[in-house]
Amino acid sequence: MMKWTLFTPELFYVAMAAVFFVGSLQRRVDSRRLYRWAVVLAGVGLAVTVACTRLEGFLFFDSYKVDLFSQFFKVLIALGTFFVVLVCSELYGIDPRKHAEFYFLLSVCTLAMMMLVSAVELLTIYIALELSSYSLYLMVPMRHRADAYVESGVKYFMVGATASAMMIFGLSYLFGMTHTTYVAEIVRVLPHLLHQPAVLVGLVLTLAGFFFKQALFPFHVWAPDVYQGAANQVTTYIATASKMAAAAMVIRFVALTTGHSETLIQLLMVLSVLSMTFGNLVAIIQKDIKRLLAYSSIAHAGYMLVGILCMTQRGYAGAVYYAMAYLIMNFACFMVIIKVADDGHNLQIKELAGLHKRSPLLAMTLMLALFGLAGIPPTLGFTGKFLVFAAALEKGYLLLVVIGMINATISLYYYLIVIKAAYLLEPVREYPPVRVDTWTRILSIVLVIAMIYVGIFPDRFVALSEAAVAVLP
Repeated sequence: MMKWTLFTPELFYVAMAAVFFVGSLQRRVDSRRLYRWAVVLAGVGLAVTVACTRLEGFLFFDSYKVDLFSQFFKVLIALGTFFVVLVCSELYGIDPRKHAEFYFLLSVCTLAMMMLVSAVELLTIYIALELSSYSLYLMVPMRHRADAYVESGVKYFMVGATASAMMIFGLSYLFGMTHTTYVAEIVRVLPHLLHQPAVLVGLVLTLAGFFFKQALFPFHVWAPDVYQGAANQVTTYIATASKMAAAAMVIRFVALTTGHSETLIQLLMVLSVLSMTFGNLVAIIQKDIKRLLAYSSIAHAGYMLVGILCMTQRGYAGAVYYAMAYLIMNFACFMVIIKVADDGHNLQIKELAGLHKRSPLLAMTLMLALFGLAGIPPTLGFTGKFLVFAAALEKGYLLLVVIGMINATISLYYYLIVIKAAYLLEPVREYPPVRVDTWTRILSIVLVIAMIYVGIFPDRFVALSEAAVAVLP
């Protein structure tokens, strides 16, 4: 008999998706009512996920593993979903007739990503990844009156389908060489087969599917156009919650090698350096803030990979902490974008001019978030970079750390451009006032406190990250 309580968070999001599916069948849709339902259900979903953090066990013939690692990332995914739903009160970027479908796809994607981080069988992993991907493929083109950005949805689908094909090809190699689809068995067999090229090719092609979700160079080509082309709330979801599932799976699959493959380590080093350097250099010339954050995400995927490629418990823990920090900082940036561009248009950096006068709280939230992304103390972004770089130094990767620190310095330049616009530039024309409701004000204060507190007192969160990765091989 299966222990269905282990599947409680996923079952809740199945029910949540069902609620909005029924809502999508209604002839007349009340957007405000849908929003209230979404906030309540997303909040309850987060509470349910947190309550199930300590559960452990297997489901579905041992193809589904519930442990602290998977549950920790489920909490991050649920938190990201809740944050995104909170900023959907003015969902101008999406046709009002499609609001129910938007919340439905959001619920299905969250469900799929939760299944992805618990899946420990190759076909289960692939199906969960595809379910999450196709939900996002449908959400991106939902933008209202944005014919100019239809191409971004097509590009996202085409590049994603290519990455999926590469991934299933890699999974077939792993199955062919190990004669099993269960991750636990692969862990036992794989270290003895890493000298065979077919195994390494299979592992790299499999990781390509997750690198695509992370927007790691050279699997990044979709990110700038999709960030720019999707509605602001959809971009926020892609940039926050969806990155958590990708990070979890990259960590899980790299951990399969148990540090026995020097070739894989060298390949990951090259990808990390290229991703950091390319993302930061191209971000410098961006005028659209969503495109800037897209290239920034490419660079941050490289930083996170620094911790993962160490293939040590400390490196994995640093990457987990970095993922949590990135979720909070990136959401803070996008929340400000959504509130300033309240009609759903794409925000240019110059439109932030005078933001400190129009909304001091949002300006401070944006400044702290960008300082965190740049790795300035005492923010949690600094602690995240410190942890992954410390793990790399412990392994003797001094050159990699130096390159990472140089890239962090480069990134400070374009983050300061945005802060300069918000605090020092005077608007060339009169911009409308920024409406900040009570919930946005509360959320901004919570984010500001979190970005400072977790950065100054990281011990408890680092310990939680270390406990989460302790279950890995």
